[in-house]
Amino acid sequence: MSVYDQLNSDLKDAMKARDKVRLGVIRGLKSQIMNAEVDNGNQKLTDEQISSVVMKEIKQQKESLEEFQKANRDDLVKDQSAKLKIAEEYAPKQLSEDEVEAIVNQTIEQLHAESMADFGKVMGAIMPKVKGKADGSIINKLVKKQLQS
Repeated sequence: MSVYDQLNSDLKDAMKARDKVRLGVIRGLKSQIMNAEVDNGNQKLTDEQISSVVMKEIKQQKESLEEFQKANRDDLVKDQSAKLKIAEEYAPKQLSEDEVEAIVNQTIEQLHAESMADFGKVMGAIMPKVKGKADGSIINKLVKKQLQS
């Protein structure tokens, strides 16, 4: 079942169950997907493109959660955490840090990268390989660690 079909199915289930939080998250994701389709010339998005939209939404929710935590808004933190957990159900399976580290090491070896001067080149080669499957901040941290050692 595609991500879009899963969203539609879960939307119906959330309506029946009167689950307002889940319903709001799913509607928000569907809205973001529809906006991306309009931006794409009203073309249907592939599962990979939909996953990219979902990951972008998750990233925004994580940023909001961090801001709420900094502001000591526990009521909003609880709410945002619940929404984030629901949104993550629609994200593609994420690579573990060990898997990402193996990809980073392999790419550095292939490119013969030796210093931080090669950082952009390494990141440019890695990102297409792990798009939607790993958090960019983790990749960034691992690349810096490898290039500085």
